[in-house]
Amino acid sequence: MNNLLQKKPLVSVIIPSFNRGWVVAEAVESVIAQDYHPLEIIVVDDGSTDDTGEKLKPFRGKIILLEQENRGVSAARNTGIKAAGGEFIAFLDSDDLWMPGKISCQIDFFNDNPDAMICQTEEIWIRNGKRVNPKKKHKKLSGMIFEPSLNLCLVSPSAVMMKKSLFKIKGNFDEDLPACEDYDLWLRISSTIPVYLIDTPMIIKRGGHRDQLSGNHSLDKFRIQSLKKLLKENFLTEKQRIMAIKVLNEKCRIYAQGCLKRGRTGEAAQYSPTSRQL
Repeated sequence: MNNLLQKKPLVSVIIPSFNRGWVVAEAVESVIAQDYHPLEIIVVDDGSTDDTGEKLKPFRGKIILLEQENRGVSAARNTGIKAAGGEFIAFLDSDDLWMPGKISCQIDFFNDNPDAMICQTEEIWIRNGKRVNPKKKHKKLSGMIFEPSLNLCLVSPSAVMMKKSLFKIKGNFDEDLPACEDYDLWLRISSTIPVYLIDTPMIIKRGGHRDQLSGNHSLDKFRIQSLKKLLKENFLTEKQRIMAIKVLNEKCRIYAQGCLKRGRTGEAAQYSPTSRQL
């Protein structure tokens, strides 16, 4: 497409952060280094008690800093969404980094595919400072990805760009979920809307640190909560519903076994097969 004909809409970048003073400046710098404009950078400080404020002082005039009491990553992202003025929303977790052409790459995709509502890029994984290869089960797919996304999250917040109007259709992040809030939103979206993949790594996803939510061993508890809610909302196709119940029961079984191994018999009893109830 001729560059003169390319649309250059405002993109709102939302960076939620809680006690990430040790790394948040690098995340902001990776957005400032983008080769695309116009951008607005919204950093939501979710009640940090470390030196996050000091680390962000050099960026005054370049970012919009919103501060709130600690309410969790879902509330922080939702605060950013509410304040965003862009036609498109992109998220960046404060421990991840973008490559300079990330936003341009996705805007080019939307210009070439005007009916698309959401897309993500590939990513490079770094764990404890070393590059690692994702397992086969983590392979990102493109299009109608609802069913393969039931087992685990196949969309990365830092890799996503979406039209802001999509939140009016599917709702925001669920603030009742302390983790797996992204899994919950992507399932709601992918049940009816294709999530496209740009098969080029444009983010560096860093993990292995102690404050990483995805390192929590009880994440399936929140996936179970999300699946139960999804089934109660009753908008899935019959095929999607059957698959969701199957995955829900399997996650309940595995989680109950884990509870029993840890001596939590009362909690284990709460996660018996649920297909008769749904």
